[in-house]
Amino acid sequence: MDHLDLRCLPAELHNTPDRIPEAVRAAVAAQRAQYDEFKLLYADCGTGGRLRALCDELGIEMLQGPHCYAFFDGVARFEARGEMRSFFLTDFLVRQFDAFVWRPLGLDRHPDLRAMYFGQYTTLVHLAQTDDPALAVLAETHAARLGLAFQRRVTGYGDLQRDLSRWARAEG
Repeated sequence: MDHLDLRCLPAELHNTPDRIPEAVRAAVAAQRAQYDEFKLLYADCGTGGRLRALCDELGIEMLQGPHCYAFFDGVARFEARGEMRSFFLTDFLVRQFDAFVWRPLGLDRHPDLRAMYFGQYTTLVHLAQTDDPALAVLAETHAARLGLAFQRRVTGYGDLQRDLSRWARAEG
């Protein structure tokens, strides 16, 4: 896929999903003269449909699904499970748990908040993109820290891999 260029937006945007559409708009505007076509490797990611509307406006194809957990697991499989009481982590979030979950929620300073944030969850589900035993152990440690049961699913890249491969073939 060396005929494709990847431009990343800051991962911390997922903590403020209302800022994602404008960050995408700015990134596309900054690169518009350089490329004929753009593909967005984001699902809706908590934007309430605003990202889809922006992509429609800009003529950009984006990943299907409400968020990355769905496309890593496979949108149809994810929706069929209906896991309303599961907290999900990808490999990235397992590695960056303290930076994206623990500290931003203040659990490092106020562990008593854990029940307020996670009391309605029953299970931490690690959607594993790689079959890495060390990440599995780390994810299980995070589940214990949150007081949740642990489940691991080796999903690979799910629908992301499928869509990216399709886009790469169409371009190549």
